[in-house]
Amino acid sequence: MKTNDEVIRQFFADNEAQFSSETIRSYTIALKQFFSFCDLTYDKVKAIHVRAWLADMQEQELKPRTVQLKLAAAKSFYRYCLEEHIIKKDPTTHVPTPQLEDSLPYYLDKKQLAQLMEYTMQWPRERVLVEMLYTTGVRISELLNIKQEDIKWDTQQIWIRRGKGNKERFVLFTTACGARLDEYLSTRTVDSPYLFVNPQGKPLSRVYVEQLFRKFSEAVGFKVTPHTLRHTFAAHLAEKDMPQSNIQELLGHVNINTTRIYTRLSEKARKKQYDQYNN
Repeated sequence: MKTNDEVIRQFFADNEAQFSSETIRSYTIALKQFFSFCDLTYDKVKAIHVRAWLADMQEQELKPRTVQLKLAAAKSFYRYCLEEHIIKKDPTTHVPTPQLEDSLPYYLDKKQLAQLMEYTMQWPRERVLVEMLYTTGVRISELLNIKQEDIKWDTQQIWIRRGKGNKERFVLFTTACGARLDEYLSTRTVDSPYLFVNPQGKPLSRVYVEQLFRKFSEAVGFKVTPHTLRHTFAAHLAEKDMPQSNIQELLGHVNINTTRIYTRLSEKARKKQYDQYNN
């Protein structure tokens, strides 16, 4: 069987006439990043891995146009593989392309958040995972890398060793979240330095968490992803008029312009509330 690199070379060789040099350059980078993220051979990739890759790019806060381009590379590659009978099923077929319009981030209202919390109550680990994502606002990749020694119980802080751009920061958690986290750890039977682990003591995988949230979405009747909870964290703080600079620091944004979108969210929420009272 051919390797990923061999099939990629074949893909570009057969499409050389219709691809510009810039397309070849950008598609090469995208495919290299895709297979590095999945760490699988081309024939083992499934739709869930493609969705996890998209979620990871969203978590890195790449621009929608950049994400669209990278997904286009994967879709083009797998369409070619299917046409050439290299694979039997295209894993990108049912993965939608992100929209380019300047839409506001999707986040949960308080009722939806309570519904999600209530549903996950039956699984201690999953319940704490959801609460940690919402309470701290961390990216899922950051959460899965948290070790028990990173938790500063006395100050209710968590040390994020390597955030985006390898920058460290501290995030906060509430007393209620801390109590639930302590209860979860005291009943956990797996010995591991990491906070959220599988039965083997290794950190939960991104793909597994992605599958988990798809099940949550189906159960509660609305879409929710780990990144949705990050948006919800920031949007709720903005609605409470927390200064942008504070939200920026908690989210780990380098540029405050990235944080300003949550001010627009709070303005939209206030306008909706105003309309309700004046109808």
